Amino acid sequence: MNSKILKNQDNLFVDIKVLIDQSKQQIAVTVNSTITMLYWQVGNRIKTDILQNKRAEYGQEIIKQLSADLTEQYGKGWSEKHLRHCLRTAETFPDAEIVSTLWRQLSWSHIKIIQYIEDELKREFYLEMCKLERWSVRVLENRISSMLYERTAISKKPKETIKHDLKLLKNEQKLTPDLVFRDPYFLEFLGLRDKYSEKDLEMAIIVELQNFIIEIGSDFAFMDRQKRISIDNEDYYLDLLFYHRRLKCLVAIELKLGKFEAAYKGQMELYLRWLDKYMKLDGENTPIGLILCAGKSNEHVELLQLENSNIKVADYLIQLPDKHLLEQKLRTAIEIAKQKLDI
Repeated sequence: MNSKILKNQDNLFVDIKVLIDQSKQQIAVTVNSTITMLYWQVGNRIKTDILQNKRAEYGQEIIKQLSADLTEQYGKGWSEKHLRHCLRTAETFPDAEIVSTLWRQLSWSHIKIIQYIEDELKREFYLEMCKLERWSVRVLENRISSMLYERTAISKKPKETIKHDLKLLKNEQKLTPDLVFRDPYFLEFLGLRDKYSEKDLEMAIIVELQNFIIEIGSDFAFMDRQKRISIDNEDYYLDLLFYHRRLKCLVAIELKLGKFEAAYKGQMELYLRWLDKYMKLDGENTPIGLILCAGKSNEHVELLQLENSNIKVADYLIQLPDKHLLEQKLRTAIEIAKQKLDI
């Protein structure tokens, strides 16, 4: 068999494979949309029936009986627990048009997880970020359990600011820095223990670069380490340089072993101005600096007005803390931040 025939066979195989894969994807989308809408309709019907009689025991009884009838007719898959999931979907998303929009990008498994988030803004955050970054169900669960929302800067802003940023994200797929940067960052995957140097920390990040990017955000692209910055014949070295695709800007990262110090601001400002002058391309936004410290004083950060210099400061943790303590700490930080804004 000559090479031309073999090439034609290969091309035929590739073309048919693409057709089959596209068909499977379309089928999966159609099945997902049908199932999600069915579950919403079931939940909405249950909700309507239960609302006619507001006694709690009535609702429990109707779901129990309906589950038994459906299971007898259709077999497994219609347990009381599943019917409660359906009911929750209808209660959380009362508008059918909202659900019909969601199933185009999220599976029933995604929706089932997100709908149990009580806080509306928090729920909207996970919905939009999940759609934007195409999280798997596992990634979504990890993001929620690691309290991603509470760690983002946006959670500490006024409600109107949160709504505004989420609206931009939903309608224009536009991220703001407050939706991107976090505090603290979890770097337990670096495997560092006890004593280590800034060089050890940097090397560990380079070795585990993929996991580091997963933690800081999927839109970050690594550019350089120990980036040399020459000013008046004197050389400085920026620890890590990234580019954020959606923010369209360079991101300078400095790693510090100890607590945040006021002098770090001047150092980072120098780096950012150099990057702005010599590396920023036309159409890009002003570079952003991220200083990762083993600890920080919120009053220091507040008095230095780092936001005006486009500088973020965040803690990093090389060992995950107790989840309950972390949750308490983050919620306290959010409450304090919002109280200051109110004042």
